[in-house]
Amino acid sequence: MTQDFADWLVGMLRQRGLSQKELAHLVKVTPAAVNAWANGRSEPRYEKIEAIAEALGVAVEDAVSRRQPESSRSELDWVFQRAPEDGSRNGGNAAAYAFAANLEVLAREATQNSLDERYAQGRPVTSRFELHELTGRHLREFLGALRWDSIEGHLREAADPRQKAGRVLVDGLNELKQTGRLVLLRIDDYNASGLTGPDYGDGRFARVVRRTLDSGKIGAQGGSYGLGKAALWAASRFGLVLVNSTLSEQQDGRHERRMSGRLELPWHTLNGEEFAGPAWFGTRDRDRNNSARSWWADRATAESLYLERNDSSPGTSFLVVGAYDGSGDTEDLEEMYEQLASGIAHNFWASMVGGEQAGPLLRASVAAWRDGEVVRTERFIDPHIYEPARSRAVKAFLNGRTTSELTSRDDVLQAAVPLKLPVRKQPGMGGEQRPETHQAVLLVTPAEEDSKADHISYMRATRMVVKNKRVSDLPLGHRRFQAVLLAGLATGSSSSDAEEAERFLRTAEPPDHNDWTSTEDLTATYVRGARQCILNFKKAAEQAVRDLLKGQEEESDADEGPQILRDLLTLEAPKQPRNQSFPVVHAVEGDVSDGGAWRVRVTVKLPDREAPWVLSPIARFMVRSGGSIPVQWAGTLVPERDCELTKNGNLLFRDGARRGVFRGVTDVSSHPVAADMSCIEVDVPRAKEVVE
Repeated sequence: MTQDFADWLVGMLRQRGLSQKELAHLVKVTPAAVNAWANGRSEPRYEKIEAIAEALGVAVEDAVSRRQPESSRSELDWVFQRAPEDGSRNGGNAAAYAFAANLEVLAREATQNSLDERYAQGRPVTSRFELHELTGRHLREFLGALRWDSIEGHLREAADPRQKAGRVLVDGLNELKQTGRLVLLRIDDYNASGLTGPDYGDGRFARVVRRTLDSGKIGAQGGSYGLGKAALWAASRFGLVLVNSTLSEQQDGRHERRMSGRLELPWHTLNGEEFAGPAWFGTRDRDRNNSARSWWADRATAESLYLERNDSSPGTSFLVVGAYDGSGDTEDLEEMYEQLASGIAHNFWASMVGGEQAGPLLRASVAAWRDGEVVRTERFIDPHIYEPARSRAVKAFLNGRTTSELTSRDDVLQAAVPLKLPVRKQPGMGGEQRPETHQAVLLVTPAEEDSKADHISYMRATRMVVKNKRVSDLPLGHRRFQAVLLAGLATGSSSSDAEEAERFLRTAEPPDHNDWTSTEDLTATYVRGARQCILNFKKAAEQAVRDLLKGQEEESDADEGPQILRDLLTLEAPKQPRNQSFPVVHAVEGDVSDGGAWRVRVTVKLPDREAPWVLSPIARFMVRSGGSIPVQWAGTLVPERDCELTKNGNLLFRDGARRGVFRGVTDVSSHPVAADMSCIEVDVPRAKEVVE
């Protein structure tokens, strides 16, 4: 709502540091007249409003509309939080380490948050991912607009290689210096609520920009931990994210270009002062010591920071400064583009499927630019290309065209799967009748020839894929299939049992939303037995798949037998090369120390498997004739990324890691020749050690 002129005037006087007496002198009225305006006893005539606007350095329209003025670039600054006086220190934002460090996770968390904030329910959320690689003039201009000179010293002081967050900063600063290259990842959503609410009070803006572990979401929305936004900061080499939001409801009389920035650093000192770590980019707030408010930007400022939005639809743009893939799987712009597209498609294909009566929940695209030139044109993700069978199943359900029997490759079977709803420890108010069971919807359809068949996908409200799982104990000769389990509001029902199922399944999701299982939230919210309800539900879904497949065996020639046996007995050579099935050394960097030892930094590439890898690295000197000669390590190896030492001195690589990095120094006494007269190679055989 538009505020009173008195409130607007008092606020502007505080922002400009002017007294009522000084304003009276500039406007050429008595101090009593200004006092009457400030206390709401009277309002100035239009010509005096023009004079007030000139004195305050704002547009006349701002004074007439009683809205916050746009801030000039000279008013912007980075404000760092002072360290607490009790001497406590923070080594970084722990929320940033809640997820695996890769671009697929970032795409999932950012898109889920956008879907959770869908504004107009009849239209899809549009989510755009844009990569911008900057060098030369483009890089210098961006760093100038960012006020890089104000934060570079803090970044260098916080870059302590002894700390996890510090090592990432060291790597990021070295990368920027050596390559003169900076990657920006901009994530836009349209038809979303935007960062509404005050700077410091409760609201979307404060929960995203100022707070940690504060979700504020209720009902059917995907997130409940307040962790998803941390994936944005974790994807920056510097822990730096800028935002520009178009609001669905006005704040301070405006709704376009509400901008801010947050820098997440660990505790550090600079010029003798101690800083807690975090910093905010905005205009200094005179009412709050050492604080920066969001600001309303003009078009030129938004463009200089690569944050000008395409249209006036509500939503938010996030700019990840120094974007990178923390797993090390992708490095160049083109690879990052493909991983983002794959991540969106893998997690949200069902959200992008629409029917005749209801359109899709999401439209998503990816694009890449290098110094203003298009590297990859904007590409909207087509779910029917990435997931043809399962997309067909969801579309058939939305159109009401499922069948009771598979007679063609396009048929989709449908069945109900019961979910028992446990009793909440704190039941709702009003004594309403609580539903005891929810009927989820199971869809089964024939798989495409080249797909990873016989899997079931779990999902609820926004149709984000929670888990993909292979169905076990299938009948011999069964027809290859894909299955989808729609639960809660994803069934299209808005009944009380669907709402209750949403609440239940939401509490059963861990922070990375990749399963329905036992969680602290589930235990705190529901009576004993809730976990068993989840297990029974998933078992019932798999059994329903088996039941639907009975009598649906693949057609085959009687002499040849079922397809599954034909596949096992085929003697044809494989059409595709086998995937890497063992760890390999991806890169070795190193030099010879003054003491004559090789110092190496080794990157290991790891294949997918469920159990973690335990490796026993070996260093060898290469010779011109004969085999390589092993040499010993001096002391223990030093884990650097996604690995740790076991009790026997081997390296245990994190479960699910695709790359790991470690460092080592050779023992000079074991060298067959001087190090500077040799070449070194490193091998990573599996260790015999069993790690429990």
